[in-house]
Parts: sequence; C-alpha cells; structure tokens
Amino acid sequence: MNYLAARGPKLQNFVTISLIQLACRITKFGWFDDDRFREIFKEATDFLALASQDHYLIGLKILNFLVMEMNQANSAMPLTLHRKIATSFKDQFLLQIFQISLTSLHQLKSEVPDELRRVPISLALRCLSFDFVGSPVDESSEEFGTVQLPASWRPLLQDPSTVQIFFDYYKVNDTSVSKEALECLVRLASVRRSLFVEDPARSQFLSHLMSGTREILQTGQGLADHGNYHEFCRLLGRFKVNYQLSELLNVEFYGEWLGLVAEFTTKSLLSWQWASNSVYYLLSLWSRLVTSVPYLKGDTPSLLDETVPKITEGFITSRINSVQASFADNSPDPDNPLENAESLQDQLESLPYLCRFKYESCSLFIINIMEPLLQAYTARSRLPASGDAAELSVIEGQIAWMVHIIAAILKIRQTVGCR
Repeated sequence: MNYLAARGPKLQNFVTISLIQLACRITKFGWFDDDRFREIFKEATDFLALASQDHYLIGLKILNFLVMEMNQANSAMPLTLHRKIATSFKDQFLLQIFQISLTSLHQLKSEVPDELRRVPISLALRCLSFDFVGSPVDESSEEFGTVQLPASWRPLLQDPSTVQIFFDYYKVNDTSVSKEALECLVRLASVRRSLFVEDPARSQFLSHLMSGTREILQTGQGLADHGNYHEFCRLLGRFKVNYQLSELLNVEFYGEWLGLVAEFTTKSLLSWQWASNSVYYLLSLWSRLVTSVPYLKGDTPSLLDETVPKITEGFITSRINSVQASFADNSPDPDNPLENAESLQDQLESLPYLCRFKYESCSLFIINIMEPLLQAYTARSRLPASGDAAELSVIEGQIAWMVHIIAAILKIRQTVGCR
C-alpha cells in the first residue's frame, strides 16, 4: 500500500491493478489470522482523502477489487471458509463501501474524465451484486432472484437520492457508465419487499423507479445503444417480479407509465431483429400483469384491456413477418428460433397468458391469419414443383410459427385446467 501511495500514479494501469489484486487476495486469505489484514479498508479510504485525483482513483479501485475478491469463491480456499469471510466482510464494511461509492458518484457528477465515473459506478454495482445470503449464483444466467439487502441498508434505500443518482448517471454519454447505472437500478428494483417496513416507504421507492423509467421512455435517451436497451428491458421486467399490480396502480402516473411501456413494447416487437433477446423481459412483464388481474381488488381500472391485445397481436405479426424478412435476401436466418427448441420456448413462454387474457379476440386474430396462410399453401402446393421454392418455404415457416403459437396456448390452457 505504501508503494501504491508513493508510486501508484506513475505506474502503468496494469501494474497498479496487479498490485491491488495481490493485496486484496492476501487480505482475504489472512482475514481471520490477524486483524491487521482488515486495515485495507482504512488504507483505501486514506487514498480517497488525498488531494490527488490519481490517488482518489486508486482508492476506489482498491475498494472495487476488494469487494470482488470477497464475493468470489477461490479454488484454493474451502467454500465454507470463503462464505464465513464474505459474511464477516459484508457485516463490517460493505455498507460503508456502498456509501463511499454513492458519495463519489455525487462528487464526480461534474466534468471529470470518463474513467473517474466508471470506477465508482462499477463499485456500486459490485456492492449491489454481492452474495448477501451465501447462495450460489449461476453466472451463465442473467436471471437472479430477490436482492437480500440487510436491514441496516434501509435508510440508504429510502433516501430518494440513492435511486436518482443512478438515473442521473444513465444520462452520461459514456455507454459503459449508463449501462452499469441501469444494472444498478435493476438490482435496486429487485430489493426484497420486507426491507421497507412501512407501505408508504415502499410506495415512494416504487414511484421513484417508475418516474425515472417514465422519463427514459419519454425521451428515448440512450436506448439506441444495444446494451442500454437490453438492460432497460430487464429493468422494466423487474417491476412485476417484485411489486404487486395494486401497488403499481396506486402510483399517480400509472396510466401514463403503462401507455409508454406498451408503446415501447410494440416498437420492440417491430424491431425483432435488433431486440429479439430483450423482448423476453417485456413479454414477461405483461404476462405477470395479466395473471394478477383476477386478484386485483378495488375499482381502479388496470387499463390492461386496452393494451394487452395490441401487444399480443404485435408479437404474432412480428413472428410472421420475421419469416418473410429472413428469406428476403435468399439467406435463411442461422439463428431461426424454429430450428432451436430452447429459443422457441423462451419466445413463446409468456404469450399464452397474454392470449388467454382476451381469448376470444385473440382466437379471431389467429384464425384471420391462419386461414389465408392455409389457402395460400394449398394453392401453392398444387403448382408445378419448378415454381418459386422460396415462396413455399416462407409460407411453411409462417404456418410453423402459427402452429407453435396455437400449441403453446392450448398447452397452457390444459395445464391450468381451463376448458
């Protein structure tokens, strides 16, 4: 640490990082051997107190790699020991480190080098991504459950500036910063409900999240970047995972927010080639919303009757159009979901719930698409084999999509015991 303090600003970045990683690794392995190993937190904060911007950056990097090291299992250390160390570190220092990241974010909102913005936002994300309950995480999956923040974090989460600072950083032109800001918001939206003891506090937190996403939906700022777009879809998808429909309805601008989300979903469906992996989260949101309607109490309209049929029709239409587009240049899509059972299942997972919400109108829409396709297929099959094979392939692909869609709807109806 003394070497970093004296020579750190003059060292190459990879050398600085290697020294920090070494110090953090030694700290973890000696955590229970001597209390002096735990002084790394104070030493890192000493860097932050120095006037030099370079030293401030090094201090943030030390905390960043320290959180990462403590949260990451090591093959040279028994898993039980790793969890004990991680728990001890979490209880003693993690909240303070998260507070430091927030303070740094507030201090660095003005004109500063991009790297100075990236490090504190990355530090905040590492804190929010910490394994708070000692459960293994599937690193290959984007899905995660509820974020189990300790009760001691409650005052920080109830402070409106905590959520707002991440929405502010989303507006930064640096896409790596804006994407990580959205990732932080995804985790904040996933915080356990019981963290908020009183309903008003939870409602205020939800309202702030909805207000921030409403502004993004209104302006479209940053959504031209695919990474931002994907994370924003994940953020929207978390609303119904962690909050009840009745809570969403109680937000003053729920109607406006829902309309903007519906418009955003429709546009995403039309841009299926660009947003195919992101639409899953949007459809999951809508499916969870409609399945909550039977349990909704009170007379406040959910407004889903107006929006869900359009989204359902938009999805079906986009699947039909995707077949035509894939053959437009005589080169079928190598990632065609019809050739991938897992991808097909992901795309159709939420659709049955949307269709069942307005089953009669959805059925008529499907029939109006299916009948002309069958007629066209019958007529085309009677033509000589030397005809346009691509045209027949398009019709077959469109019929295949419709068959899968109908099968998915019938399957889910049978599963839930509907007649």
